[in-house]
Amino acid sequence: MTINKGIYDINGTEVTLPDMLGCRERRVLMQQELLTRYHKPLISFSMNIAGPVKNSRLIKKGFELGMENLRLLLSAHHIDILYMTENKDAATGPEMIIVADAEAERLKTLCCMIEDKDRLGRLFDMDVIDCNSSKVSRTELGLPGRSCLICGGPAADCARSRAHSVPELQNKTAEILSEAADLYDCEKVSRTAARALLYEVCTTPKPGLVDRANTGSHEDMDIYTFIDSTVSLIPYLRDCFMIGRNSFHEAPRETFLRLRKRGITADREMLIATCGVNTHKGAIFSIGIVCGALGRLPEKAWSDPSRILSECAAMTAGIVEQDFSGLTGETARTAGQRLYLNYGITGVRGQMEKGLPAVLSAGLPSLEGGISRGLSWDRAGAAALLAITTAMVDTNLVSRSDVKTEEEVRRSIRELLDKDPYPSIEELKRLDDDFIRRRLSPGGSADLLSVTYLLYFLSHGADNN
Repeated sequence: MTINKGIYDINGTEVTLPDMLGCRERRVLMQQELLTRYHKPLISFSMNIAGPVKNSRLIKKGFELGMENLRLLLSAHHIDILYMTENKDAATGPEMIIVADAEAERLKTLCCMIEDKDRLGRLFDMDVIDCNSSKVSRTELGLPGRSCLICGGPAADCARSRAHSVPELQNKTAEILSEAADLYDCEKVSRTAARALLYEVCTTPKPGLVDRANTGSHEDMDIYTFIDSTVSLIPYLRDCFMIGRNSFHEAPRETFLRLRKRGITADREMLIATCGVNTHKGAIFSIGIVCGALGRLPEKAWSDPSRILSECAAMTAGIVEQDFSGLTGETARTAGQRLYLNYGITGVRGQMEKGLPAVLSAGLPSLEGGISRGLSWDRAGAAALLAITTAMVDTNLVSRSDVKTEEEVRRSIRELLDKDPYPSIEELKRLDDDFIRRRLSPGGSADLLSVTYLLYFLSHGADNN
């Protein structure tokens, strides 16, 4: 069987009827043992999957979403989990058993809420077994029976009459699971990217940049401008991920071209939210590409920053030559074009084309090292910012001064980090005062600090809170 609806697929090992009967027998024995041990009702959660393939990456993803929904709902209703066991990898299908400290009827009501919430819930099979080993039914609670996956009619009637073929059911299952997986992944990435943008602006002190203490070398923006801008960009972050997900089977460059087109409208959305202030133009480019790369990759690759940034490099291969070829003194209009024409400075385009080495080799190791030492986000984040600044030519610094000054700033920061890779807050404040006095602002490095935070959050999972 080959059904591939997206980056996840429903391919897996076929199981036999004896396999399924053996699994059911083992499950019943475990249920009885747990009922005897705890004298409390339990929830037995598995997936409704038609056909001989009962587990795959896609099915497992759907099951994990169901587990998360169930645990969150029990927590929201202050129901303690006394025991939980799960097996997500069984060829006969993923399953979980929970012993909960609540009445069986209440648990069944909550499980039906999840099953009836959306299309994905139709694939969940959440049985509740009371202390007498009896299964609590929907009809006991006055709830309607399950609906058919295909036609929406009574599922029991369609199953009894075999109204729909197994391939029909498999294709509908793959469609529902793929849709749910994409939506979940999209929300996870967009929330994490927005969090990264907010962590960047909140890191304090940041020399010459807007933070919680002051507006740095900027008179037209403050931390609230950045918050407004970040909120306005959440739909863009979602779209970037989905552009990557919907084009993962195409050449990387095709994804980038679609992202660039969406980025033009994101610029306008940002300016509307900030009343014309350019807060995130650079971040729209860099973090948008990273979100697109994440869409192209399965979730298991998100914990590998080098894999993500390699995808970014593949997506933007040749961008410097494409964007800057044929420039002359008369046609160079932007600051980036003039810097390239006069000094060969490639800016963030060159960084992205190489897979953001300033992030991978400088910013991220610095942030990871600082957090592992127990430093605050402020000190670890500021150190990462400075490390990034020393590893690239920051075109924002150049545009606010000149090439010679930018080189001198990088040299002085490198000397500072050689003495202490994690400068004290007092040292950072002194550097901030100096940058503000000279009207310097490493805005390009700040954009890549956002990317650094995003990669850190993704690679460290639950450990990053």
